[in-house]
Amino acid sequence: MAISAVGVVVPAHDEEALLPDCLDALELAMRRIAVPAMAVVVLDDCHDRSAAVVAARRHFRTLSLTARNVGRARAAGFDMLLGRSCATPASQLWLATTDADSTVPENWLEVQLRHADQGFEVVLGTVKVADWSTRSKAVAERFTARYDARDDHDQVHGANLGMTASAYLAAGGVPPLELAEDRALASSLSQRRVLRTARIPVTTSSRTAARVRGGFAGYLDSLAT
Repeated sequence: MAISAVGVVVPAHDEEALLPDCLDALELAMRRIAVPAMAVVVLDDCHDRSAAVVAARRHFRTLSLTARNVGRARAAGFDMLLGRSCATPASQLWLATTDADSTVPENWLEVQLRHADQGFEVVLGTVKVADWSTRSKAVAERFTARYDARDDHDQVHGANLGMTASAYLAAGGVPPLELAEDRALASSLSQRRVLRTARIPVTTSSRTAARVRGGFAGYLDSLAT
């Protein structure tokens, strides 16, 4: 069954510096698809100007939490989208998520919907780092050497994930984890028809100030030693 609506969730914690580029890229991706799209930025315990960044853009909604928990933030965003899309059958609603320190390619949603039309219920994409200026040359080289950026890869990133609402609901939603909530969700979705693609890499930050201990920034820290 063809997808008739799209919803995107972006969790954010004090991301005023990187959020504008994230939303610019996401807006371009939303414009390239032929079905209605809505994006929700979940402001999780933000004390900077992240809310003002989103308020200036009419295509985005906000939801505020004080959980400091990315699993709860993603789940709350999806709950909001499902509530606003209750007239759309779950099999026709596509849910996607990315991160506030990341920029999606222009064809990000377009490619996901194309695979949905082919019968895939889940799309797992890869990430790349375009700016290594905050990291050493050794970290960049080790990441490139170790990262599997091919089709049928084994990566799972909350910055690059999409699925039908019916698959999401059957999986029980995003678990309330502070770390690796994306992997837990992907594990719950593993019995669905899953596509792992390297065609739509999302560009993410190489920053050294981690938002959560043990996340992507922590992995890059580990490569330094």
